[in-house]
Amino acid sequence: MLLTISSTAEHASDLGFLLHKHPEKAQSFAVSGGSAHVFYPEATDRRCTAALLLEVDPVALVRGRRPSEGFSLTQYVNDRPYAASSMLAVAMGKVFRTAMSGQCKARPELPGQALPLEIRIPVLPCNGGADVARRVFEPMGWTVDARAVPLDPEVPAWGDSRYVDLTLTAEIRLAEALNHLYVLLPVLDNTKHYWVSTDEVDKLIRAGEGWLAAHPERELITRRYLKHRRELVVTATGRLAEVDDAEPEALDNAVSAAELPERKVTLAQQRRGAVLAALRAAGASRVVDLGCGEGALLRDLLADASFGEVLGVDVSHRALQTAARRLRTERMPDRQRERLTLAQSSLTYRDERLRGYDAVVLMEVVEHVDPPRLGALAATVFGHARPSTVIVTTPNVEYNVLYEDLPAGTMRHRDHRFEWTREEFRAWASGVATAHGYGVRYLPVGPEDPSLGSPTQMAVFSLVGVDK
Repeated sequence: MLLTISSTAEHASDLGFLLHKHPEKAQSFAVSGGSAHVFYPEATDRRCTAALLLEVDPVALVRGRRPSEGFSLTQYVNDRPYAASSMLAVAMGKVFRTAMSGQCKARPELPGQALPLEIRIPVLPCNGGADVARRVFEPMGWTVDARAVPLDPEVPAWGDSRYVDLTLTAEIRLAEALNHLYVLLPVLDNTKHYWVSTDEVDKLIRAGEGWLAAHPERELITRRYLKHRRELVVTATGRLAEVDDAEPEALDNAVSAAELPERKVTLAQQRRGAVLAALRAAGASRVVDLGCGEGALLRDLLADASFGEVLGVDVSHRALQTAARRLRTERMPDRQRERLTLAQSSLTYRDERLRGYDAVVLMEVVEHVDPPRLGALAATVFGHARPSTVIVTTPNVEYNVLYEDLPAGTMRHRDHRFEWTREEFRAWASGVATAHGYGVRYLPVGPEDPSLGSPTQMAVFSLVGVDK
């Protein structure tokens, strides 16, 4: 994969200061899946060109994966790693990180200057053709030359490939140009080579600062960058509204009803709703969200005054920081803030802080625990904390075949240690209930398929002999 950045500014070789890469040196960097090389084919005061060459090791891309994740010869015959894609964007984010942030200690006046830049990517996957490239780049002031690459120059009858030879020219700050590329390269490809999680929302907001909220193709960019994951698109829409000082509804077209027909209620919302309903039915007032993550369920619990005390627990300090930020704990009314406690703790070790609560919720948590540790988790929750009610939700692996974008044999999240069938989940749940003196009932969450069941399965455990 090749990307070149050329400047024709006065003292054009100052580009080296901005990129933090000396024009007289060729440098190499280890990146995910290969090596990135930075060198300067030309460096004069009249014109300077920096080249980023990403050399992909296709075998490294699949090393460590289970055989079921792909045909064993794929790494040798698949051409995707050799065309500019999200892998090139990831390499840019590592190699040009300081330049993307707009910092230059040696020449602090340079990052704020607009430069005449020419950027070329000779082979770029472009889902939708040259027109899409123009639609996403031209609103930021770029002049776009996107030419379709023929499938075979020797056989014109075969027509054009899905790749374009892209050249962009503009007078623009280098940091802005790099952030445009960082977001829009995977957008044009319309895919990413890694699992898209909530971290990608943060990256999108950060790299899109100052231009994405007002972009006329914001809907297309947001959907493609987040790999059409509706719950992430909705989150990004709300945060873009905050950045743009607008109401979220004003940006709600970032969720396309045509491409995302489940516009009414997302599965995540249905899951939280089912958990809340089960908690209310149990009469729970003091609730632990064990494995609370970034606080989605905590927000719903705090919005209902019937839950008088809420404890959010996660092993990740970063997740708890994110939860506090998204819940805006510093702005909460005192009465609401007094109802919430956030605590860092392992899910598999006894913690006295978990005792004495009415209910413990494990929402999409157990599948992140290594199977040998499930016994310790059960002992912590059912044996030590021992609340009157325990609610567990987890994916139903049988339903995965209905997700068209999920490759066969892969799980819904890269951190899942396993995903259970309905029979496997019931076997585990009934075993835990019997061992610790609980009764258990099972409820489906989400649209049910007659033969495959629902996408989420839920178990509600009730301590035997406790009146609700």
